[in-house]
Amino acid sequence: MRDCKSSDHNDTHMAIKATVFKAALQIADMDRHYYADHALTLARHPSETDERMMVRLLAFALYADDALTFGKGMSSDDEPDLWHKDLTGAIERWIEVGLPDEREIRKASGRAEQVVVVSYGRAADIWWNENSSKLQRLDNLTVFKLASNTTLALAALASRTMQLQCTIQEGHIMMTSDAGMIEVEPKVLQGSFRSG
Repeated sequence: MRDCKSSDHNDTHMAIKATVFKAALQIADMDRHYYADHALTLARHPSETDERMMVRLLAFALYADDALTFGKGMSSDDEPDLWHKDLTGAIERWIEVGLPDEREIRKASGRAEQVVVVSYGRAADIWWNENSSKLQRLDNLTVFKLASNTTLALAALASRTMQLQCTIQEGHIMMTSDAGMIEVEPKVLQGSFRSG
């Protein structure tokens, strides 16, 4: 009995730490003429699901650049899930994943040249209905939605060490790994997909 309790304690203790995932991501983006391999390390926050982490990875693939990095996201209000800063430290692109607070988006739009929200989940439509009128005034904001069946399929590709290929052509995204192939078609709710 005693062994059982001590191992339970260790599991709980370890769950507090972020889980590290490594992804070798090959990107072939025909739309932007961007072809590169990225070795990424993703720290999955204890309260983050595989689904959310894989949406972050997809967002990286869509806007990939040597200057694009993962922010603290879930563990900090001052940082997005991903951001792209120029050499002076000015924020060129601020990317949020999920259903962020409308006030946070407005604040980000004052700090960054461009703000992108990648919304997903069953509540995405409700979130958009509640916030769209307030957000439509922001001309540097792009919002798009990923279908739930797509993000759940992406979550199924998650493993501690991933080899992924992402092909993007005419707004269609194909994410492939040993675990399978997923087609992603983002639905643009505001702004223009990947402009700027």
